[in-house]
Amino acid sequence: MTTPQSLRQRAESEAASFPPLLARAEHLAGTVLLGDHGRRRAGLGDDFWQYRPVQPGDPRRWIDWRRSARSDDRFVREREWQIAQSVMLWVDQAASMRFTSDDKLPEKSERARLLALATAVLLIRGGERVGLTGTLLPPRRARNQILRLAEFFSVPDAGDYGVPEHRAMIPNARALFVSDFLGDLKEVELGLTKAADRGMRGILLQVLDPSEEAFPFKGRTIFQSVGGTLSHETLKASDLRDRYLQRLAERKDRLLTLCQATGWQYLLHHTDASAQTALLQVYQALDRGTS
Repeated sequence: MTTPQSLRQRAESEAASFPPLLARAEHLAGTVLLGDHGRRRAGLGDDFWQYRPVQPGDPRRWIDWRRSARSDDRFVREREWQIAQSVMLWVDQAASMRFTSDDKLPEKSERARLLALATAVLLIRGGERVGLTGTLLPPRRARNQILRLAEFFSVPDAGDYGVPEHRAMIPNARALFVSDFLGDLKEVELGLTKAADRGMRGILLQVLDPSEEAFPFKGRTIFQSVGGTLSHETLKASDLRDRYLQRLAERKDRLLTLCQATGWQYLLHHTDASAQTALLQVYQALDRGTS
């Protein structure tokens, strides 16, 4: 049984790794050249959206001095196109993401965090706001936001499988959900449906270990979830291979169908593949989502 003290110690240990994670993410982001995506597009879609308080990183020229003169705070006149430049991230930190079949391969969680953070680096460099789904970290474009994201990404979830956070969806924003999506798909369906209802479009990036695709197991095998709550022993693992691969194919097909129905995009990445290639795919997919 996990005690609060042991959970805190593990979380602090994980959080201590976020500076190296940030360095790797920034190095990875440096391998991708910025294109048209992410440039500020003043004058496009100038419909008024709302006033909001000035945030760190906002240019001085954005301040609406007439509105600010009516109070002690300074306000920005936010337009609809600026809302569309917000990108919300959700990265699965549950136990299943801490799986790797080989010491030479990264854990799924490590690759997921790296890709999400590198994406955030690129977007913020391009002038876009990035935050977390939910209410913990609203979207901002300041350099400090990268540090906050790295810190949040380095704290694990106690559950076996992650559940997408779908509170406080920002209308017409974009999103990136990164997970192995091996848990309950009903929660994924709920999250994407709520997002679509608010005009939010995004990407589901499924991250899998190569062994989860190949199922190379034979003979007596004990299958156990990383969190330890599920366990199954078999004397002939090879007899399960066809059924497993069929169910995995059905799951991926269900994710693809869900994305097509909600206007999202589905991408698949394996941890033995190039992180640079995956980052470029995500970046280009977000670009397509703006058209």
